Amino acid sequence: MKELSKPIPIVDLKAQYETIKEEVNAAIQQVLQHGQFILGPEVKVFEEEIAAYCGTQYAVGVASGTDALRLALLACGIGSGDEVITTPFTFVATAETIIQCGATPVFVDISPRTYNIDPRKIEEKISTRTKAILPVHLYGQAADIEPIMQLAREHNLKVIEDAAQALGAEYKGKKVGSIGDAGCLSFFPSKSLGAYGDGGMVVTSDTKIAETVDLLRKHGAKTSYYYDLIGFNSRLDTLQAAILSVKLKHLNNWTELRQSKAALYHQLLSKIDGIEPHFVEQFGRPSFNYYTIRVKDSKLNRDILREYLSSSTIQTIIYYPLSLHLQEAYKYLGFKQGDFPESEQAQKEVLSLPMYPEISTAQIQHVVSRIREFVGNS
Repeated sequence: MKELSKPIPIVDLKAQYETIKEEVNAAIQQVLQHGQFILGPEVKVFEEEIAAYCGTQYAVGVASGTDALRLALLACGIGSGDEVITTPFTFVATAETIIQCGATPVFVDISPRTYNIDPRKIEEKISTRTKAILPVHLYGQAADIEPIMQLAREHNLKVIEDAAQALGAEYKGKKVGSIGDAGCLSFFPSKSLGAYGDGGMVVTSDTKIAETVDLLRKHGAKTSYYYDLIGFNSRLDTLQAAILSVKLKHLNNWTELRQSKAALYHQLLSKIDGIEPHFVEQFGRPSFNYYTIRVKDSKLNRDILREYLSSSTIQTIIYYPLSLHLQEAYKYLGFKQGDFPESEQAQKEVLSLPMYPEISTAQIQHVVSRIREFVGNS
């Protein structure tokens, strides 16, 4: 087929733009006409829309998903000498923002099937310095957050959800990000709801947290030039909010398309020995921001498979090739190889395949056929 002669990207933002071009262009033009580029009216509208979508009382737009984490941590009172429990198998922002607040990340190993923090291993890491738990909903799959919330209540801890990869995902019927004290969203272009640049959001139903994040994003000022807190310059700009507001109207449909594409991947990949499809917990409804397989057969090499797919112009990504506790920047924390075996095993075996609402059945079949060829020839 003609389309199979073309490269298959990990995400196709051009294809998405073509489906909503007129709406997006009109929204951008409206902002250009009124000229309120910083915290213009579209920002407030989008915040209200996201809060309604997530089922929270408040949503505060910030400059990135990383800033959402940093400001949420600070708004939850995390500071010097505190500890925050989180996962080592995640994007670096999860841990770096804890450190930037003056606190220490305390890692807990992951569940081998979901790649999310294992709730059963959390309690033993709680100390007198622990102030919060920061679970990550990785790849768009909800972490098992109910037992995490129970532990948090027992120990008087805050729960900050890193939902950067999971907007639209659900846990027992609730949108991720709405369950803990605060949820952090990213609008990085490759996300399910992606901006045309950086952007992020903190969602919460806690008035104090929302008010503090709002202060922090504006240099700590309620009124211009009068500062109540040491803050940041971290505002979701009006153009991005306008674009995202357009795209939000399509998110439910896009999520359903992702879920149907994931189901097709699962059906086809389940027939290939040594390849584990993206696992789905019964309690969750993933958004499939990424579709991640696991190369389980010791005779197969994940990196060689990736090269093989690349030779067929199929783009893949490894999220993540080196767990945070083994990174050079985190050596000072004193962790070593073997401390988190599930995370260390996952980093050798995971591979994310092309996933976006517009990917065709034929493209998915082509990707899987190349994987089948590789396995058969190995």
